[in-house]
Amino acid sequence: MIADKAYSSAAIRRTQRQRGIAATIPERVDQQAGRVRRGPRGGRPPRFDPALYKRRNVVERCIGRLKQWRGIATRFDKLARNYRAATVLVTALLWINT
Repeated sequence: MIADKAYSSAAIRRTQRQRGIAATIPERVDQQAGRVRRGPRGGRPPRFDPALYKRRNVVERCIGRLKQWRGIATRFDKLARNYRAATVLVTALLWINT
């Protein structure tokens, strides 16, 4: 899972570790300062891969382009299969036009 600083909390990181999910989340400044209180050595900082985090931008831009389609953004379709079909169609159109 790749997430921004808003998802950097001890509870979220603990849940991901318990479920075996590898996380790439930058640590907030106030949490970095709090590491000093964890012990004399400050505790172990969470794992963070800057190169992997940069690739998050591709997903964010794709979601932004999908939301330009009104039916996808508001989910007019009642059935999940119709919504998925519309998403696949729009994704194919976006891929062809790039």
